[in-house]
Amino acid sequence: MAPSKKERTPLSEKAKLAFPVGRVGSSLRKGRYAKRVSTPAAVFLTAVLQYATTELLELSQTTAAQKGRCTIKPRHICVAVREDPDLNELLQKVTIAGGGVVDKKIHPAIAENAKYKHKSKSKKSADGKKKKKGSKKPKKDNKKKKSS
Repeated sequence: MAPSKKERTPLSEKAKLAFPVGRVGSSLRKGRYAKRVSTPAAVFLTAVLQYATTELLELSQTTAAQKGRCTIKPRHICVAVREDPDLNELLQKVTIAGGGVVDKKIHPAIAENAKYKHKSKSKKSADGKKKKKGSKKPKKDNKKKKSS
């Protein structure tokens, strides 16, 4: 009888990582970043990528939960990145598609002055009263009522 061969365990499983170490290692080799790339380098880079992704998703999840949402959208990711100083520094020149614009923090003294300078955006009618956005005048019936 031939001795049974041991099953090969993936490096991701050995390092207890969810991201594929082999794929990251082959990308390092194909990228020609160096003449030789060691296996521990691939494991380390995979661990860093997994940590950064986990951190980003956790922050995005809390941002979505604060807004009362269960689904993480690009807007939540953008807000989470811009609020965290480390991720903001790392992704400073990155544009997130569908993320929108994150308001910069305004000093309270400036914010108070800015409130009074802006004109109100509500529409005014001819008699000077503000119109509500959703209110409509009742329609007049063009049909004449028949008298009996």
